[in-house]
Amino acid sequence: MSSTARVKSSSLWGKSKDDLAKQLDELKTELGQLRVQKIAGGASSKLTRIHDLRKSIARVLTVINANQRHSLRQFYSKKKYLPLDLRAKQTRAIRRRLSPKDASRVTQKQKKRTTHFPVRKYAVKAEA
Repeated sequence: MSSTARVKSSSLWGKSKDDLAKQLDELKTELGQLRVQKIAGGASSKLTRIHDLRKSIARVLTVINANQRHSLRQFYSKKKYLPLDLRAKQTRAIRRRLSPKDASRVTQKQKKRTTHFPVRKYAVKAEA
């Protein structure tokens, strides 16, 4: 890990889980060293790097968490139940609504009524 450049998230997406963990560890140790230098009264040019390091750590953690959630979604895709944190959030009322399939169901009597008496279409001829 170069100690001058920021971590680009585009370069992180292709990396494996182990590579990301190793990079995260390196960034955290570097941040720890800079914090010690800050207390000891180090050069201010290095202390400005603390901000970039914290943001880089956040980027790496974001990619790790996104990959983890993606793999969990794949694992639970064929299962009957989804974990609560992977389900759609929405609002409580929306979650309790009938499913679209149940909402579109019609009784046999209503089905006959709609087929025998459809909505009539009328056109009124304009007078010239």
